[in-house]
Amino acid sequence: MNPYHHALSSVRKWGGQVEDYLSIHQFLDESKAHIADIRHRALRHHAEGIFLCERIFGPTITTSSGRIIPTRYVAEQHVKEDLGWIPALKDWLQNLQLQPWMLRVAVKPEDLDKNVRQRVNTAVVNYRRPRRPGRPVPSRRKPRSKKQPT
Repeated sequence: MNPYHHALSSVRKWGGQVEDYLSIHQFLDESKAHIADIRHRALRHHAEGIFLCERIFGPTITTSSGRIIPTRYVAEQHVKEDLGWIPALKDWLQNLQLQPWMLRVAVKPEDLDKNVRQRVNTAVVNYRRPRRPGRPVPSRRKPRSKKQPT
């Protein structure tokens, strides 16, 4: 559905005019400007996107007929109409395939020799492997050097 049709659905549910709801629905679908297929939904069609919508538009909207509607209800309606449920951001990201460039590799994988490319691919696999509970996460920072007293 496009934002206008989502807004029509909101009018049928809560009354008022299309313009009362259109800006919320446009905000949720704004990511279509960057990726014009179904994947655009990964950016705002989840619980965090609904919280963001509430932060931007306020906790409630007042329709032209004077009815006060929680912004969250409008955003939740939009996501449910598109997906059938409200996923968490984690639900979108857990299936994101890690790429070597995401691990801050300074060169493109095709520019690496075979051994280095294999190590990068191993790092990607290890990065995706869940850690055992209670096991400390290794620090990525270099330890500070202690200054010697003079």
